[in-house]
Amino acid sequence: MKAFARLLESLVMTPSRNAKLTLLTGYFRQQPDPDRGWALACIAGSLELRNATGSTLRKMAEERVDPILFRMSYDYVGDLAETVALIWPAPDTTPDTTPLHLSEVVETLKSCTRAQAADHIAGWLDRLNPSERLALLKLATGGLRVGVSERLAKTALAAMSEDDDILDRIEEMWHGLEPPYTALMQWLDGSRAAPQVDLTLAFRPMMLAHPLDNGLYSAEERKGGLHETDGSGAWTAARMAERLNPTDYTAEWKWDGIRVQAVSIGGERRLYTRMGEEIGGSFPDVIANMAFEGAADGELLVMREGEVAPFADLQKRLGRKSPGAKTLRDSPAHIRLYDLLHDGEADTRPLQFTDRRARLEAWFEDQPILSGVDVSPLIPFTDWPELAAIRATAREAEQEGLMIKRRDSAYVGGRPTGPWWKWKRDPLSADCVMMYAQRGHGRRSSFYSDYTFGAWRDGPEGRELTPVGKAYSGFTDAELKRLDKWVRDHTTDRYGPVRAVEFALVLEISFDAVQRSARHKSGIAMRFPRIKRIRWDKPAHEADKLTTLEGMIAG
Repeated sequence: MKAFARLLESLVMTPSRNAKLTLLTGYFRQQPDPDRGWALACIAGSLELRNATGSTLRKMAEERVDPILFRMSYDYVGDLAETVALIWPAPDTTPDTTPLHLSEVVETLKSCTRAQAADHIAGWLDRLNPSERLALLKLATGGLRVGVSERLAKTALAAMSEDDDILDRIEEMWHGLEPPYTALMQWLDGSRAAPQVDLTLAFRPMMLAHPLDNGLYSAEERKGGLHETDGSGAWTAARMAERLNPTDYTAEWKWDGIRVQAVSIGGERRLYTRMGEEIGGSFPDVIANMAFEGAADGELLVMREGEVAPFADLQKRLGRKSPGAKTLRDSPAHIRLYDLLHDGEADTRPLQFTDRRARLEAWFEDQPILSGVDVSPLIPFTDWPELAAIRATAREAEQEGLMIKRRDSAYVGGRPTGPWWKWKRDPLSADCVMMYAQRGHGRRSSFYSDYTFGAWRDGPEGRELTPVGKAYSGFTDAELKRLDKWVRDHTTDRYGPVRAVEFALVLEISFDAVQRSARHKSGIAMRFPRIKRIRWDKPAHEADKLTTLEGMIAG
């Protein structure tokens, strides 16, 4: 556990992507099997233990230290696992000094009950130092947040080899492998041949797009809002004219669903999310309609009478492992195809986009009549101002924006810079009032960095605030320090790591859309809220009303 704890601690404190890669690659090269494979599974999110809950940790700690002291410490530290790791007392008897291996922890927790897990964890905590305890508790509760994506972990693996194409090969075989990835690790360090994985029905790494403003504007321009104008896109179109030739690109709508990959080979069918999770069981109606041979990239939508339903309708189906007949009837799922990755057994990804597109259209026309499947139409345009005018209608058309793709681009897994761009519609915004603040995670665990905010409405006793969203991004480190101090100075009540504050600070919130939601007291939910500006200058009573947000709901 010592090496794993050092790795997690270093990753949390390291903001640089390249530095994180160096740490990960060094760990994978130096640690033995199966420890390094289990560490990879933990960091990449492919391991679920879930044998310890927050209530279990609290009970364990309060049995060993004064409960009042523990609660005061938890309030100050703000993170339950970190509090337990720091406050855990030395055992009354001499602890076992045998080194504890990560593999022992994982394999034990995978095979024991929740009650047994608590006993094991308590025994291990007696043997470990605070840093190792924290790593153990984060692992056992599934609360690992170290700023490393699955893609970054795979990139670190690829750095173990000198093969330029190794990352693509790892991506291809990833979903055919199981933790602790011993065969994969030994192949990468050169001690054995590549793992033999049946890729017939495997997930193909998806090609992703960069936000257009990230490619055309500097960080200073984005922070200053120069890429957000009146929604017409005129400023961006002028910048595009300087850097991009419109004849090199095609455009299509960015549909408001979830990206999926449909694979149908030899009578076997799979439906994957963009992260490679197989969701065919949740969408049997889609699986039934995949009467083709090949692999295609597309968007999963709910459609009624030829019209795309709001994303909220699709959201109701996500996560349902066995949808009932009423759900299938009321919210019929549909795939709108973007790209052809395999035509039968032929791999079409190396072809240029225009060739793949022509092949997709011909491939679709040759299939039997497919219910619930169609092809996303291309949008003709001659120059960027014309496309900007089309984009300006995106919100009215209930589209997320536009996708812009180079005609000569191959289909490459990951997010290469240049071939594909997403030009999203301008966000909505509203002035809301901070209501609650919560401690963050990792480097932010000492700061109140997660903010719940509300809008005004008329209540039974007069004007009141009702929560409408939560955000934890959009501000600088300097602004975070000032916000944290404001929260501490204006606290009105405490609930563990959460503080209620005076209703006095206005936050200008940017968000993509507003939708109805029965899960929230206000009856609405924001999509992708983030803090655009801190309105130190604005009185709280001038913030927006709930009716203003309700007026932004599409349809």
